[in-house]
Amino acid sequence: MKKFKIAEGVYMFTMNVEDILFEGIWEIANGVTLNSYIVQGDKTAIIDGVIGWDGVPETLYKNLEEIGIDPQDIDYLIVNHMEPDHSGWIENFRKVKDDFTVICTDRAAKMVSSFYGEDKIKVVKEGDTLDLGKGKVLSFYPVPNVHWPETMYTYEHDTKTLFSCDMFGVFGRMEEHCFDDELTSEEIEFFEFEGIRYYSNVMTTFTSSIRKAIEKAKTLEINIIAPGHGPVYRKNPQKIIDDYYRFSLYAEGAGKNEVTILWGSMYGMTARAVDFVEGILQREGVKYNKLEMPLESDSEMIATVFKSAGIIIAAPTYEYKLFPPVAAALNEIGRKRITNKLAFRFGSYGWSGGAERELHEIMERNKMKWDFIESVEFEGAPKEEDLKKIEAGVLELIEKMKEKVVEEITEEAVE
Repeated sequence: MKKFKIAEGVYMFTMNVEDILFEGIWEIANGVTLNSYIVQGDKTAIIDGVIGWDGVPETLYKNLEEIGIDPQDIDYLIVNHMEPDHSGWIENFRKVKDDFTVICTDRAAKMVSSFYGEDKIKVVKEGDTLDLGKGKVLSFYPVPNVHWPETMYTYEHDTKTLFSCDMFGVFGRMEEHCFDDELTSEEIEFFEFEGIRYYSNVMTTFTSSIRKAIEKAKTLEINIIAPGHGPVYRKNPQKIIDDYYRFSLYAEGAGKNEVTILWGSMYGMTARAVDFVEGILQREGVKYNKLEMPLESDSEMIATVFKSAGIIIAAPTYEYKLFPPVAAALNEIGRKRITNKLAFRFGSYGWSGGAERELHEIMERNKMKWDFIESVEFEGAPKEEDLKKIEAGVLELIEKMKEKVVEEITEEAVE
């Protein structure tokens, strides 16, 4: 665990976690950080928390003492979000000190009690404040369904720090650099994709609530954003706000200037057409990603489709339906409410079709509202006339993609 001073009286504890499935589902190939924060006035509060994941309270004693804080002086545990990667430390802190108060929203209070058996709870609502002394005043702002219904922001008025928990978080381990002004160009690019992976895997279902949380953040004067996962933004906190707005547009059909080929093939017939399409994309100078299902993880698949302005679905008919691994991928995309994507599908069939029918059923069932260029189906291997139709479909996709491309968002665009 690393310890950093963010501002006068404000500290961060952070640790990298790897080799887990986030939420028990999402592969995090590049790890994730878990951040907790301490605000110290005359009284002291811990906000969120990773402490106690190792199950050793003595580790907490040591870490606190190294920054000059006596654990017995901690009065408040502030729970912005109840997922155990932010609240699981409560039980271990009880072993360190018995006399403290949990601060949370009314919806979180029921969960604190049911998860951890706590009853010393102070419920806060919109705009409530907690004066810690020495100029350190915290205020609280519920942001429900980001991405659980009990979530809130905590804001420190003296340093103008927003403790946002999962909001404005990203996947990805942090090595030496934990602040935005320290990141190298490679690290900025790294956290760009890890932010997309995080938003698409964890947050995109709740995009309408994310937009409301962005608007609430804009009502506060913010010098620092301190999230529960990823770097602290002290040089340009507006950047991560703008990024999150851009990600919310990706959830509704926009994307980077690139194509994702979501494909599968049983005996190589559809694969031949995929090879042909790669040649077209290379000729046209279009960046593309290939996701062969079921070989890709759901985490990678969701993130890559999410960030792309154009989607090519290449999948054959299998037992009168769409090739199951591709159908499963599309169902997961639909469950995540990734809507209004521009797409083109082609695929082979043998004795009978049926893939196209199931594709439409998936779209209707999940209310995905994707904009499809006319599909191309071919019997057996693709013939020259089939490839010509596929080329026409790909070129139409490339042309229509121009209306979907969003690479960067400025503060003015958000407003």
